Amino acid sequence: MKHVSMKLGAERIAVPLPDRTEVLAMATPEPLADPAAAVAAALEHSSGAPGLDRLIRQKLEAKPDLRAAVVVSDNTRPVPYRGEAGILWPILRNLLDRGVAAERIVVIVANGTHRSLNPDELRAMLDPRVFEAGIPVVNHDCFDRESLEYLGETRRGSRIYINREYLRADLKILTGLVESHFMAGFSGGRKSVCPGLIGEESTYVFHSAPMLASPLACDLSLAGNPCHEEALEVARKAGADYIVNVTLDHQFRLTGVFAGELEQAHLRAAEQVRKYVAIPVAREYDLVVTHAGFVGINHYQAAKAGVAASRILKPGGSLILIADNCDTDPVGSARYRTVLHLLRQIGAERFNRLILSPDWTFIPEQWQVQMWTKLLAKIPPEHFIYYSPQLTAADYEYLPGTDGNLFLPEAERYRGDPAAAARVVELAVAHQLRAAERAGREPLSIAYLADGPYGIPVLE
Repeated sequence: MKHVSMKLGAERIAVPLPDRTEVLAMATPEPLADPAAAVAAALEHSSGAPGLDRLIRQKLEAKPDLRAAVVVSDNTRPVPYRGEAGILWPILRNLLDRGVAAERIVVIVANGTHRSLNPDELRAMLDPRVFEAGIPVVNHDCFDRESLEYLGETRRGSRIYINREYLRADLKILTGLVESHFMAGFSGGRKSVCPGLIGEESTYVFHSAPMLASPLACDLSLAGNPCHEEALEVARKAGADYIVNVTLDHQFRLTGVFAGELEQAHLRAAEQVRKYVAIPVAREYDLVVTHAGFVGINHYQAAKAGVAASRILKPGGSLILIADNCDTDPVGSARYRTVLHLLRQIGAERFNRLILSPDWTFIPEQWQVQMWTKLLAKIPPEHFIYYSPQLTAADYEYLPGTDGNLFLPEAERYRGDPAAAARVVELAVAHQLRAAERAGREPLSIAYLADGPYGIPVLE
């Protein structure tokens, strides 16, 4: 046996795996030696746009009492908004230094359809100087129709409702993290607006079943990706004067800062990310072990890891997925639970036929359940083993797949012990090996995806 290091929440656990397990990891990009200097340089020398200071001066000349909106991601993304590598305060300091009053600046949290962050979560995520300066911080709420403004329709028919506070700003700045994204190809850029600042109704086409059924709506894909194209069209209509996007390594250290025009700066970041997150893989595997990463705060978010792993699973293979579902609701919203339970009851094939039917009525958050079908159309649900220490036996009633607790002795189940995760993997792998041996099969090929949802295996 050999032990691999698995990220589980704030901890790393040692997980025993058979010696023949192939550890698949993304390349390690070089972290920036001086993150603060890199942020300053990016704000001065921007892609396809004036530097931030010059842009602010131009905007002030046109409108001395301008309002500025700075959009930030929610806490499902490890964007460095505080500390030495923080990107938020340098932006706000530029505005304040140029005479823009704190009350004419607003920081908007682009929650998309996620829940709003509470005050403690906001203070944990953002630079304390934001609050000391008296700059307002507001949550985007996709359900609050009064806070949204209608901008018309996209070519594909999305009704565009955008955060009103954002639209009334004379200077619009987006911030975010660029990493591979399992629907839109890459996160960041236009996604700060769509889905970050849209109304719930605007998701009905953007996250519709036909759009996500496209083989191009996947990780590392921009050209021809309908999800990317729709988000970009919405962002263009809403407007974005400037973006500041970052790339990170697996330890969340800054590896790049890309500032400037919406499309050019984002594309530069995406090109860098592709170089190190794509993992060349020569074959598919009988068994894959992975984890849900930082983003996997609930079962909803853990779908990203499941979809990434499905790329290298043999049809009929097995997946063991470990997650730190630390959110206040470790599964997801009531609607997500409802649609997820439907998938559990009828299976991936019938579920996809149903949501693609013209008689189906769109249910918000069905999109994430549809993404789970990319895994469950490839392997039977009993071959999908899911474990999170935060989940109860009642939670697992909603989830397709096999409850990882069932591999533990009865006295050790549902105790909320993160250390049990390594034991679940060990026992679940042993179970798979015994089953293969009893069936007279060849020794199982096994892979461990060391980076969870962040490293994207690419079959060559």
